[in-house]
Amino acid sequence: MVDSSPGAPSPTLSPVGLADLAPLPYQQALAAHLQANEPEAWRWAASAEAREEHAAAVRAELLRQSYRLDADAHPELHAHSALVAQRLGVTVPITLYQGQDGAMNAAIHMLPGEAHIVLSGPLLERLQGPELQAVLGHELAHHLLWTRDDGRHLVVDRLLQATAADPRADASHLQTARRHSLYTEAFADRGACVGCGALEPAVSALVKVQTGLAQVHAASYLRQADEISAGPDAATRGTSHPEVFVRARALRLWSERDPQADAWLAGALEGPLDLATLDVLGQERVGGLTRAVVARLLREPFMQSDPLLAHARRFFPGFVPSLPQAVEPPPPDPLPAGLHDYMASVLVDFVAADPELDDAALAAALALAEPLGCAAPLEQRLAQDLKLARRTLARVKRDAATVLDKARAQHARSATA
Repeated sequence: MVDSSPGAPSPTLSPVGLADLAPLPYQQALAAHLQANEPEAWRWAASAEAREEHAAAVRAELLRQSYRLDADAHPELHAHSALVAQRLGVTVPITLYQGQDGAMNAAIHMLPGEAHIVLSGPLLERLQGPELQAVLGHELAHHLLWTRDDGRHLVVDRLLQATAADPRADASHLQTARRHSLYTEAFADRGACVGCGALEPAVSALVKVQTGLAQVHAASYLRQADEISAGPDAATRGTSHPEVFVRARALRLWSERDPQADAWLAGALEGPLDLATLDVLGQERVGGLTRAVVARLLREPFMQSDPLLAHARRFFPGFVPSLPQAVEPPPPDPLPAGLHDYMASVLVDFVAADPELDDAALAAALALAEPLGCAAPLEQRLAQDLKLARRTLARVKRDAATVLDKARAQHARSATA
């Protein structure tokens, strides 16, 4: 594994190229999820009508609001553009524009079979050579992403933009659109590195665009990015673009082919799994964790009463408990801290669902909560929601093994009677 610690020397590796540039795991998983679960919306976003309905209006607006940088008037700029396009395998016609005054920035407008890049502010004055190639590479990487895999990532982009603009969108839709945007920028940053052929100009271009500086030392900023990332709060707070320190460090890890590059980026862009910040993929994961916990809780035959199975099927229609196992399964993995209170609430509901089980359901829930890491919130909810006396809780915790053995024996006798 490549050493990614602050100040670690860069290994001798061949520069990353087009063959290294692929959609990130989050982008692949999100596209598969939306295509499988939103087929009608997917068909609309993938339709030719949706792709072409604004093309003429976009062209007209670009000409009205910006200055077209024709090749005969700006040959050096177009030479950079042609080289970057070759490195990225982009073959469509590229039109370049200078936008109105403002901060340094760049944006791409993708039309069917065309790419239109608008440069804003003093970008052409401050960025030279490979840095300018990095900016062009970043924008053309958007085009590359949106045209590969039969355009499925462009479909995702259109679908999420439409969903986020809908006033009926819920928090998970907005969170999905935000994370998709962050990952798209991270992919485009990798395209910038491929487009200019090196890490340093891609990083210095990022910092110059953010700060407006005329001179930037890339190695110095990479050390600064490592220093920030070593702190307790390295997750991005960005809404559409990650902070530059995240982008710079992520780009360094990827360019060095660190096997943990994607995992580090996921941690920085998504943070820990938390009920308050779930996107649609997080909801799917929480659903899977919940099902696993419910299945674990109801694995004992005495816990498979009609009321508990009916309650499980309110969560998961068609739920069928697993068959008894000859060997005791290993303890479950601890849950992410952001799910502790939620899973405690789930367990409390099952404790209350069948009063005839008496202390057995409580003992089973307490035994399961310990390895899951949610024992403390479970006890708080038992006292708060079920008004369970502390003495009762203490007794069942102390005698849990005996309570569970008694419940198993009673169930075995009733099954053979």
